[in-house]
Amino acid sequence: MKRLIAAISALVIFLGYAFLYESKQETKQEKPTVAILQLMTHPALDSIHHGIVDALKENGYVPGKTIRLDYQNAEGDQSSLKTMSDRFKNENSAVMIGIATPAAQSLANVANGKTPVVMGAISDPIGAGLVRNIKHPGANITGVIHREPVKQQVKLIKTIMPNVKVIGGLHTSSDDSSTAEFKEFKQLAEKEGVKVKDYTITSTNDIDQVSSTMASEVEAVYIPTDNTVASGFSTVVKNTDAKKIPVFPSVTTMIKQGGIATVSVSQYELGKLTGQMAAEILDGKKPGNMALRYVKLGQTYINLKHAKELGLDVPKTALNQAQKKGSIIK
Repeated sequence: MKRLIAAISALVIFLGYAFLYESKQETKQEKPTVAILQLMTHPALDSIHHGIVDALKENGYVPGKTIRLDYQNAEGDQSSLKTMSDRFKNENSAVMIGIATPAAQSLANVANGKTPVVMGAISDPIGAGLVRNIKHPGANITGVIHREPVKQQVKLIKTIMPNVKVIGGLHTSSDDSSTAEFKEFKQLAEKEGVKVKDYTITSTNDIDQVSSTMASEVEAVYIPTDNTVASGFSTVVKNTDAKKIPVFPSVTTMIKQGGIATVSVSQYELGKLTGQMAAEILDGKKPGNMALRYVKLGQTYINLKHAKELGLDVPKTALNQAQKKGSIIK
């Protein structure tokens, strides 16, 4: 009887150890969740998303194999941003990535200083209240700054339109990043003797009326990085084309849609840099110790075909610049 009890006890102990071992192995093998929240569907934001995923793969974090990727698109709806952010928090994401300022802000609100948040190409992270310092962000947030080479953009516009006197700037009044970029453009352009008029919208519903009015009052249009304007860019082009007014957007994807020219950083490269930072966090780095990064070199993109349709003569210097690094639509 004693031998039977001893054998049963040994078996229970063995099974207990086996259960604990299996539990530990399952914990080790559990894939970390990388959560990506995108503000809306748009070619520029989509390019950032693709860059993030490619960078994760290059660093060994392959969706479905070594990580679980949860990608959500709010399609511009603020309530959806909150719902999706809560979802990421509840599933204990290892790192959360926000594409566009509202998405990053929504994630920061639910992270409560704990879950790492990586900003995916944010123009003004300090103004948006996401970090206090570029080099030492602290807390749990870091990421990539979308810093367009605005000075080069002003120079390009002056090269193509040397006699331009009045430029209209179209942006969303509630978009801190867009407003900051517009203000920088205005300051630099006015130093070159160009008057810059401010035209703001609150939603896509305003685009038709505001852009129509603007096209009647200016000689050219500048559009900073602005997701709301981007979503209604075809309406802007319809109204400016009717008045033969060229549009100079900050985002390269708008060149194909009717913009004339830009000097801009690659949205895809911004995404890759974002994905690289997320991978480093998964490797063990603390986001608060990671200085914010940005793509330094801009590329020149020119829609030569549309420029000719509007009667613009693009100088060879600008075309050579685009041929060396950038693209020309002929």
